[in-house]
Amino acid sequence: MPTTAISMDEELAILAKALGHPARVRIIQFLAKRSSCMCGDIVDELPLAQSTVSQHLKVLKDAGLICGDVDGPRVCYCIEPSALKRLKTLITALPSPISSPHKVCRSA
Repeated sequence: MPTTAISMDEELAILAKALGHPARVRIIQFLAKRSSCMCGDIVDELPLAQSTVSQHLKVLKDAGLICGDVDGPRVCYCIEPSALKRLKTLITALPSPISSPHKVCRSA
């Protein structure tokens, strides 16, 4: 089934919402520099409590941006490359602004 404009919009909104917090952006940046990572490493990287980091990881995992594998008592998180590639594709597909000499937005 071909992807429709509505489903692409929804997909972009889900991914953008998952990245809508600076801590989650930082987690993505941290994981992108590694092939895998233990949750404790992420907690050490961010000035946040373990429970807060876990909640951010859940949001990113639910959106499909990261995956997590259980390794004994720990969970190993890593980037989901296809999801990041899709996010870049969806952002690139956004239309460019139309230039018009009659339409000017000004700050207050």
